[in-house]
Amino acid sequence: MKVSMNWLGEYVDFDKSGEEIADILSELGFPLEGVERPGDDTVIDIEVTSNRGDCLSYIGIAREVAAVTGAKLKIPEFDLPKSDKTISDLVEVKIDEPDVCARYTARVIEGVKVGPSPEWMKTRLEAVGIRSVNNVVDATNYAMLETGQPPHAFDFDKLSGKTITVRRGVKGERLVSIDETKCDLDSDMLVIADEKGPVAIAGVMGGLDTEISDSTTTILLEDAYFDPVTVRTASRKLTLSSESSFRFERYVDRENIEWASARTADLIIEVAGGRVAEGIADAYPDKFESKTVGMRLSRMKKLLGIDVSCEKVVSIFEGLKLSPKIVNDDLVEISAPSWRHDLYREVDLIEEVIRSHGYDKIPVEKRLNIEVTPPDKREKLSSDLRGYLNGCGFFETINVTFTDQATADLFKEDDAPSLGVKDDSQKSASLLRQTLVGSLLNVYRSNFNAGNLPCSIFEIADTFKPVGEKMPLERTKLTLVSDCDLRDLRGVVEGVIALVDKSAVVEIAAVDCVWASAGGKVIVNGKDIGAFGIVSDEVVKKFSLDKVSLAVAEIDFEEILDMRGGVVKVKPIPRFPAICRDLSLILDESVSWAEVSGAVKAKAPEELEDICFTGIYRGKPIEEGKKSVTVSLRFRDKDGTLRHEIVDGFESTILEELKSSLSAELRTV
Repeated sequence: MKVSMNWLGEYVDFDKSGEEIADILSELGFPLEGVERPGDDTVIDIEVTSNRGDCLSYIGIAREVAAVTGAKLKIPEFDLPKSDKTISDLVEVKIDEPDVCARYTARVIEGVKVGPSPEWMKTRLEAVGIRSVNNVVDATNYAMLETGQPPHAFDFDKLSGKTITVRRGVKGERLVSIDETKCDLDSDMLVIADEKGPVAIAGVMGGLDTEISDSTTTILLEDAYFDPVTVRTASRKLTLSSESSFRFERYVDRENIEWASARTADLIIEVAGGRVAEGIADAYPDKFESKTVGMRLSRMKKLLGIDVSCEKVVSIFEGLKLSPKIVNDDLVEISAPSWRHDLYREVDLIEEVIRSHGYDKIPVEKRLNIEVTPPDKREKLSSDLRGYLNGCGFFETINVTFTDQATADLFKEDDAPSLGVKDDSQKSASLLRQTLVGSLLNVYRSNFNAGNLPCSIFEIADTFKPVGEKMPLERTKLTLVSDCDLRDLRGVVEGVIALVDKSAVVEIAAVDCVWASAGGKVIVNGKDIGAFGIVSDEVVKKFSLDKVSLAVAEIDFEEILDMRGGVVKVKPIPRFPAICRDLSLILDESVSWAEVSGAVKAKAPEELEDICFTGIYRGKPIEEGKKSVTVSLRFRDKDGTLRHEIVDGFESTILEELKSSLSAELRTV
């Protein structure tokens, strides 16, 4: 924000140069961006953080300077000349959307004469980068910069009917803004409407049809409070920004709106003449309630590392107009004023103390002591997994913790509702994730649409599952999504387990998953630690990924973390060669790999070292309803070299078991 020193002097007395004021403001948390010297004035450009909308005004900046220097804050005083009409005879206001418009006021000023602004007003506005339009528009801009409350002036005679309504836009409505932008409205936007239709986009810009012109003699003056998110949404959608939207997006002081409206009317009458109708049309459904916030002196000392006396703390809070009250020897409470929406936690008050007391009061140690600690077990495993998965061609993603209802429903294993948050900024995606699969499928879709294929991604993040009325069950999950073959993903999963425990026994057991056409449980050392499978066609279509085959695995990170640190079992390198035999078995389509391996193990001798799935075939000459599964068996004798005739006996016994338990046939062609 650009601040003219000549203009600032209207609200606080100071005998310092512009550079010295800039230094004071920088120490208060408003860094200097630049200095200009138009004529006999000095204009400093300071950065105002998004949580300090109150300081996008001269009164707000003056309040900060006065608090530090001890000077008196000077608020303009005025007496409005009244007409013989009352506001209720001229206009009434109605708010249809109190959730996004907490207050709306209107005044009527009659007998104005539109023309050039006086030189003093033009000079001050131009010094801070705002061009002069006419005396009425300039007065509203002047009032906005002075008070921080953006007003809007309508030509009263161009409005239809007596009622002004604050409502949501309707799809199909169009408004031409003052800068001649054609704005197509929708229900995400808040509009100001007369009895004929929209005349302004709330908080963003007024309409061309009702703007102030040289023929205007009667003004309807609007001052209001609009929801910051709603204003920002409309501004971004329409690519239409203004000084007003910039302030509404950072909160305005809704309790002070009536005074700000009167001050704007006073400025208009001063430069354009006229008289104001008696009273104000004021719809105020959401009254402001001041919050009481406490600060412990002991906590302040712990965070800052220095002592600040209770008397000094109270003095700082009084200077900032926070109405402090000493509760006891350790506790000071304040009543947060309506212009300070950023004060709602103890730490906010501690920040107010130190920025006013001076950051330079915090001692700085010349010597730093660094304590070396062993790496955290969880972080070490996460790092190892990231390195391993990167080596397997997987890229890490980082997603928000929330998802929308439609995505959550696709992956729900039971009827328990997902946990949500009551947050206006998370209306469409307010549910805590019970699984990471939905988020990863969204990421895959983005890469698919961009042509980044093949694509293999993973995420390590927390999930939240409801547990009755108790706190949710929070578990960290490792989830992988890939367009690779399911067997390849299984190899990656087995590699993850081997990275943690090389002697772990990994099994995949068939199970029904709501999101999978073919799914299984990942079982390690007899314990279920996750899910595994191919995403169903129904789910794939929901993500607009038709004809894409996706393999997914989701593993409980906490379970594999508990496996780490056990005794690593090693065995010597085999001294004698192995004999491998491949069996191509014709089986019913319904027979699973788990059943095949189970039958082999049931009759396997101790010389059977490994069972491996080699491949699967369907088609001629295999009859319909059957499949050919190739199994590779590796035999080895630790005490000597095996002979083929002995292995023939092992193979024969295993085949007999496969035939009797699974009706398997040995494929010969």
